[in-house]
Amino acid sequence: MTDDLAPSRLRAALVTCAELPDLDPDDVPLIAALADRRVAASPAVWDDPDVDWAAYDLVVVRSAWDYAPRRDEFVAWARTVPSLVNPADVIAWNSDKAYLRELAEHGVPTIPTVWLDPERNLSARAVHTRMPAHGDFVIKPTVSAGAQGTGRYESGDATERGLGIRHALELLEEGRHVMIQPYQQAVDTTGETGLIYVDGRFSHAVTKRALLSGPYDADDAALYVKEQIERAVATPEQLAVAERTLAAAAEVLPGATKPLYARVDLVPDALGAPQVIELELTEPSLFLGYDGDALDRFADAIALRALRARVS
Repeated sequence: MTDDLAPSRLRAALVTCAELPDLDPDDVPLIAALADRRVAASPAVWDDPDVDWAAYDLVVVRSAWDYAPRRDEFVAWARTVPSLVNPADVIAWNSDKAYLRELAEHGVPTIPTVWLDPERNLSARAVHTRMPAHGDFVIKPTVSAGAQGTGRYESGDATERGLGIRHALELLEEGRHVMIQPYQQAVDTTGETGLIYVDGRFSHAVTKRALLSGPYDADDAALYVKEQIERAVATPEQLAVAERTLAAAAEVLPGATKPLYARVDLVPDALGAPQVIELELTEPSLFLGYDGDALDRFADAIALRALRARVS
């Protein structure tokens, strides 16, 4: 028996999707880094019926980016997997962006949002009256990953406003909850800042410049929208908001206390103060290649949790 197959060797599954069976390139170096820590890690597709999840000491959700159209199935799968991180209750809560309402209720600065419920059978006029009267705005389903199903519209352009109404109605007709937000112009200038946390501690930050430039086009739908990424230095104000966000999440959901991984995405408001655009606890890119120590931090955290799971 080789060392890699020795029963004493810790095992970790890095959860991905069928479109990325070998993981997203950012996560591939984790396999070698974990091997250095005597953890045999391998990709595993979340909906592959042949995977024996109980054979792993730890199951880490990474690039399962196809879950959005099948969220209920994904959450049900998560509830069956032992030693899953982040845990299933966190995934169930965080995989629907309605969590932003709860964060706002706990004092976290978030983007003002209009929420549309499919059960209300809203008319085109009703949707129209809920859209911003000025500036660009964004329409997206509350369950999506990688900006899937998201479009940007100009409120003063009658054609684009009509496209936005149709976009929202199509989502509602599919039984999906919809959110409408004013487009944050700072995304086009300073970009979003993603603050990455590992095992509850700040690790590193990146600037993300999204390429969301116009109305949603189903023919252009992809697994995720590509972004321009650069390393960033988090400001004290950004760190304070991120810490406040994680604390609020833990108040709402005790399972969210000290998650293995988290990414808090911030964008400046009109006055330059950071506000939360998303809290990613389900399957975020962690941009491990943009910080010299990030890979080691994450591998150390996974190895420690795998060991604790083995001995518990």
